[in-house]
Amino acid sequence: MRPKPPAASDSGRPPLAGSELLLCVCGGIAAYKSAALVSALVQKGCGVSVAMTSAARRFIAPLTFQALSGRPVRCSLWRGESGGPVEHLSLGENAELIVVAPATANIMAKLAAGIADDLISATLLGAACPVLLAPAMNERMWLHAATQHNVEFLRSAGCLFVGPNSGWQACRAVGQGRMAEPEEILKAIIARLTKPRRRARR
Repeated sequence: MRPKPPAASDSGRPPLAGSELLLCVCGGIAAYKSAALVSALVQKGCGVSVAMTSAARRFIAPLTFQALSGRPVRCSLWRGESGGPVEHLSLGENAELIVVAPATANIMAKLAAGIADDLISATLLGAACPVLLAPAMNERMWLHAATQHNVEFLRSAGCLFVGPNSGWQACRAVGQGRMAEPEEILKAIIARLTKPRRRARR
């Protein structure tokens, strides 16, 4: 017997229908994979909001994520002087899960140290839902004692991880630190968001 395709539940609804996710994209060549992830999430019925660091915008344009998600992309802490909600707190308020992909050594170090000097680091520090990190960096950076210390601390603080994998890297070497493929990240997201509905806090 052929297995049922995972695209929809037995009720005919997409498996992530009604779910809300915030994707934080940091500066790394793996950012292009995040576009494929957004597309896959939307096709599964998930509402996806995207935030980007200034470094991420050097690798991929916000317009790409806006087109795929159907929502404005947030890139700055500052919304002008309109007196609207505090951006880094309101951004993730409706999210059931925050995914950071790629999660650079820099953003993990900031989160571990409690540094909140841009939109994404401030949003992560004020997160009211679980955080899933998909690390992406050169193998030497990944294996550095400081990075491993930060990973250990973040795990103990409740952060979830997917990857990194071993493979070809932008530095033209093969090693550990390659961001997990969109399909692998999607699988981890579905596993998390299809648990019994309850807004879990870290």
